Amino acid sequence: MIDLHYWTTPNGHKITLFLEETGLPYTIFPVNIGKGEQFKPEFLEVAPNNRIPAIVDHAPADGGAAVSVFESGAILLYLAEKTGQFIPNTLRGRVDTLQWLFWQMGGLGPMAGQNHHFNNYAVEKITYAVDRYVRETARLYKVLDRRLEGREFIAGEYSIADMACYPWVVPYERQGQDLNDFPNLQRWFDAIRQRPATARAYALADEINTAPSVSDEESRKILFGQDAATIK
Repeated sequence: MIDLHYWTTPNGHKITLFLEETGLPYTIFPVNIGKGEQFKPEFLEVAPNNRIPAIVDHAPADGGAAVSVFESGAILLYLAEKTGQFIPNTLRGRVDTLQWLFWQMGGLGPMAGQNHHFNNYAVEKITYAVDRYVRETARLYKVLDRRLEGREFIAGEYSIADMACYPWVVPYERQGQDLNDFPNLQRWFDAIRQRPATARAYALADEINTAPSVSDEESRKILFGQDAATIK
C-alpha cells in the first residue's frame, strides 16, 4: 500500500497518473497547501522541503521498514523501479527517459511555475518577469515539440518522462501558450489526455479540491511568504 501525500498541483498529478496507470493500491492524504497543511510536523517527517507530493511505501521491495520518498521526480523513478513499469530496461531507453524526466524537473516545471506566479498571482505585474517566463516557457515547449517529431511519446513508449511533463502543459493557456504553435506537442498532449488513467487521475483531483489554493491574503502569505524562518 502506498500513502500519497498530495494536493492538486502539476507535481501532485504526476504521481496519480502513475498510480492510476499501474493499479498500485494507494491512499490519498490530502495536504491543503493553501491552508498551510504542508507545515504540519507529521508531514515534515515525510517531506522535509514542505512540498507535495510525498509517498510512504509500506511494502518496499527489500521487505524492510516503510520507505518515504519526496520530490516528484524521485517518486516517479522509485515507483517505476518498484513496479518495473514505464521505464525502459535497456541502457539507451533508460537514459532517454531519465534525461527528459530531469529536463522537466530542472526546466519545464520551474519555468512554467514562475510563469504562473508572475502572470496569475503576483500582486505587482512586472512586465519584464512576465515576458521572461512566457518566452522561456515557449522555448521549452518548442524543445519538447521538436523532440516529439516522429515519436509518439518522449522516450518512445509511454513513460515517467511523459507523466512528468504532461501536467505542466495542461495549464498552457494560463502560461500564455497556444498548442497550435506546437503540432507535435499538441498530438502528444491529446493522446495522453485521452488515456483512461489520465481521466481518472484528474477526476479524482476535482473531487479533492473544489476551490483555488490562492483564495485570500492568508493563503497568499502561506504559499508565497515563506523564508528561512519557516524551517523549524
